[in-house]
Amino acid sequence: MRVLFTPRADRQMADLFDYVSDHSSEVVATRYLGRIVAFCEALDIFPLRGQQRNDIVPGLRTVGFERRITIAFVVETEAILIEGIFYGGQDFESLLKPGET
Repeated sequence: MRVLFTPRADRQMADLFDYVSDHSSEVVATRYLGRIVAFCEALDIFPLRGQQRNDIVPGLRTVGFERRITIAFVVETEAILIEGIFYGGQDFESLLKPGET
């Protein structure tokens, strides 16, 4: 099963890279995002982990990563779509509602 990052998730990863780079270093940011990507890619082994959140978007699941990140994803027939990478206390519920960006 393939793991695909949506444009929103790609933007969030780029923003997170910039934030970590500014507050630490590019090396730390590269390693941190590498761990996030590896975690997401490992969802293909057991894709139905995490909490089901049909109340936000049908088929949505969320899982925590290293206590600071919430990863939102949808499991489809042939792919896992990473819908969002939310850092800290971001209100991912509101941001993921249809019509939001």
